Order: sequence, then structure tokens, then C-alpha cells
Amino acid sequence: MFAIVEIAGLQYKVEQDQKLFVNRLAGDKGGKVSFDKVLLTVNGTITVGAPAVSGITVEAEILDHVKADKVIVFKKKRRKGYKVKNGHRQSLTQIQITGITGFEGAPKKEKAAKKETSKAEVLSDSATVNFSEDHELNYHLKKNGLSQSKENREALVTLGKAVKVELEKNVLTHAEVDSAIVKNIDNFKALNK
Repeated sequence: MFAIVEIAGLQYKVEQDQKLFVNRLAGDKGGKVSFDKVLLTVNGTITVGAPAVSGITVEAEILDHVKADKVIVFKKKRRKGYKVKNGHRQSLTQIQITGITGFEGAPKKEKAAKKETSKAEVLSDSATVNFSEDHELNYHLKKNGLSQSKENREALVTLGKAVKVELEKNVLTHAEVDSAIVKNIDNFKALNK
């Protein structure tokens, strides 16, 4: 069992009882910290977050605050007499992972909920009818052999509202609009007379 977690802006692969150095964290030596931005978990099954897996936390204990080895930063411009030499020691915190918690089956439920919402999002793009766009209304009227007049467009908008209430939906697909027009074709023909 392991997880990929974001700690202080960097991503780490962590396991139970693992020790690692991360960028300096707030907290005293011996203190407890928890990270909830878990990007991926593997516990028999792989769970990928979008962007994070909710319900999973990584618990850790601060072992020590240290400085990394010195890195030399040397700058030079040739033939100009310019040389600058600096050193840098990064402040780090050594932590030990004490546990990865939250594996009570919650990710499976969320995965199913995400699939349902993603289906609704896919339908809301190009598969649905936008009743505020005249060209979409004209397309459906022309497809069913009706005049693209203003009265027919207004009738189609009111019909769309009624079908939304009837089907208890916020958006309608093209097929649903076409079937509603076919059912109410007499109303449109009466408008054209």
C-alpha cells in the first residue's frame, strides 16, 4: 500500500514507516502533521484523484529540522572581470510517515458518483439543445419541415420548457426535442395558417 501525496509543493511516493526529507514545515520536533492532498492511492486497487482523492489523509511525525548540503552558485562573465560565488543550504524537515488513513470504501462510492457527473457533463456540451440560440432552433424546425419563423421559434422554446418540466431535466438532447416536435406538429402547423 502506498500513496502519492503533495507535501509543501512537491509530490512524494510514501509508504507506512517511511522516512523522508521535505521542504521546511511549520511545527516542532515530535509534532504531528497530516496531508490531505493525496493524488493517487494503491491499496489493492488504484484510485486516481481529480485532482485529489477525497477522504484519504497521510499522517506523519516531524523527526527533525535540518539543512541540506551546501550548493555552490557561481556566476561569471568572461573577459569582464565579473565573478560572484554564493552558497545555499536548503531548509528541510525530516518526517516519518505514521499512516495512510481513510480506506473504508469511500473512494469506490465517489468513483461511481464521478462517473454519473461526467456523463451529465458530456451531455451538456454538444449533445444538448441550447434554446437561447436561434440557429439551433432553426435547425430543428427545418429538420421537421417547418418554417423558421419567429412564432415557430417562440413556440419551440415554450414546448422545450414544458418538456423539461415533464421529463424533470435541466437540459434536453436533440432526440428529445425532435420527438417533442413530432408529437406537437399540429400546433406548429396551426401557427403557419
